[in-house]
Amino acid sequence: MPGTGSDPLSKLDPRAPLVLDTRELGRRPGSQREVTRTVPAPADLGIEVLSVPEGSPVDLDLRLEAVMEGVLVTGSATAELVGECVRCLEPIEDEMSARFQELFVYDDRDHDPDEDDETSRLEDDLLDLEPVLRDAVVLALPFQPLCMDDCPGLCTTCGARLADDPDHGHDAAIDPRWAGLTQLVQDED
Repeated sequence: MPGTGSDPLSKLDPRAPLVLDTRELGRRPGSQREVTRTVPAPADLGIEVLSVPEGSPVDLDLRLEAVMEGVLVTGSATAELVGECVRCLEPIEDEMSARFQELFVYDDRDHDPDEDDETSRLEDDLLDLEPVLRDAVVLALPFQPLCMDDCPGLCTTCGARLADDPDHGHDAAIDPRWAGLTQLVQDED
């Protein structure tokens, strides 16, 4: 039975940086506590082309509030991002901030079969903030990050970065069916 301590796989480590202890709230609706901490970023926090580097600092500013059903966590996370522009592949370094709010229900509440399986639950009055943080950060990231809003990208012919050479161009491509005639003209010269 989850939450009773009999299932070792569901046990949260209270020393983990993203695990918070809510016992101080005492299950008294209306009691709250502010938490500010800096934690190392978990692995794979981001998308393929833009992410928070693993182990880099993530600043959390949280409010934990006891409600009838459990603990409502409201907060924000601020972190440094690294990645690459999707148009020109130049490195990107930026800062992002994501807001989130999640209700963690008490583990001793009767489980309603109609309740969504994705409901966040407290385990022995501990909550794991990592899934909430991961969802908030990934949803706050741009789908296609750019080094600048009007990045022209790369030349489709030779791959040159067009921002470095705005007047970049190539001669018109010769239709391969007429390429043999070009050779005849060059032989006459």
